[in-house]
Amino acid sequence: MTPSPTNAAFCSFSPQARRPLRGAVALAAALLASSCATPQAPGGQRSHADFLVLDTHLDTPLHFDRAGWDFGARHDLRTDMAQVDLPRMEDGALDGGFFAIYTDQGPLTPQGYADALAFARTRSDSIDRTIAAFPARIGPALTPADALSLDAQGKLIAFKSMENSYPFGEDLALMEEFYGRGVRLASPVHGANNQFADSATDEPRWNGLSPLGRQWVAEMNRLGMVIDASHASDAAFDQMLALSKTPLLLSHSTAKWAFDHPRNLDDARIRRLAETGGAICVSTIFLSDLNASGARGPLFDRFDSIAEMSPAEQEAFSRQWYALNQTNPVWDTDFDRYMEMVLHTIEVAGVDHVCFSGDWDGGGGFAGLEDISALPRVTERLRAAGYSDEDLAKMLGGNILRVMAAAQAAAE
Repeated sequence: MTPSPTNAAFCSFSPQARRPLRGAVALAAALLASSCATPQAPGGQRSHADFLVLDTHLDTPLHFDRAGWDFGARHDLRTDMAQVDLPRMEDGALDGGFFAIYTDQGPLTPQGYADALAFARTRSDSIDRTIAAFPARIGPALTPADALSLDAQGKLIAFKSMENSYPFGEDLALMEEFYGRGVRLASPVHGANNQFADSATDEPRWNGLSPLGRQWVAEMNRLGMVIDASHASDAAFDQMLALSKTPLLLSHSTAKWAFDHPRNLDDARIRRLAETGGAICVSTIFLSDLNASGARGPLFDRFDSIAEMSPAEQEAFSRQWYALNQTNPVWDTDFDRYMEMVLHTIEVAGVDHVCFSGDWDGGGGFAGLEDISALPRVTERLRAAGYSDEDLAKMLGGNILRVMAAAQAAAE
């Protein structure tokens, strides 16, 4: 295990004890000190539920407009494929995270952009409407301070992110609109090249960022939004790292050390991400090839349109998905292999630069870590590997808030 010499400094932070810290550094120290101050569990070590636990990529909004579906009710994977709901957030002590406005990649045409923008606005409204329906249980957050305030009130935390900036078309002024809608984390690209950048899973067009993509980076910095480099090509990652005035976040990525896939990040880039203050939120995806063979293929084709099905059709689809997972799972991996990858990533990046996201409701999870109720298993394994309360406080939520604080402090 790599030691973390800064843990004691962060967890004993006191303005009276040393020179006052300013800006993002002061806020980050205060956030982590607050996290470290949570009461300890019996035996002197904090339990998973004692930490502020955040996830940077929740695709759950694809379920929000399903007929008859209730975010406030408990769902069973055998009859409903959703991996996140309020009761299971409480079961897994997931205090909150970033609910994603995901837009599928379409044609780079005026009509394509217009259709994508209309979809993104509708999805943003759906997130707002769903969160507002449960004011006693969860609340919207725009800043790290909001997150801490909601946590202190005993409420769950709802940040908003944007996966794929394709809906902005060629009008960067739209970025300010979505900032006003509450988006604080955004990625330039998804599974195919677009007007901003090359995708990790497409043939190079721009050899990284397009000229408009470089302007996108500058506008993200100006607004104080965190740049999400998941799904971007290696060249686009390198260029965003060089151009951005603030640290990058990988909202749901896996180390290439564990499986050689274009979506995964190599150790050299993980180190460079850490050197520039960023963080990799380790995902559960692409620890193997994606299994889309046989009966799985038609199900994938219908995955994103589940909201268009009747409740009976939704249940039938979910039962078929669950049954297929028992004999022909999406990912050929297990919890032990996942934790090997997690521990390797921590060794490479250090505890100040690792966080977590399962890509829940977006294809993530596997046997042993099927939904967010299983999150305490990860913390237990990290504890068994020798990581301290201070280390865990950073990785489970503190590092995310630190990167957010840095982006917001640099906003113009």
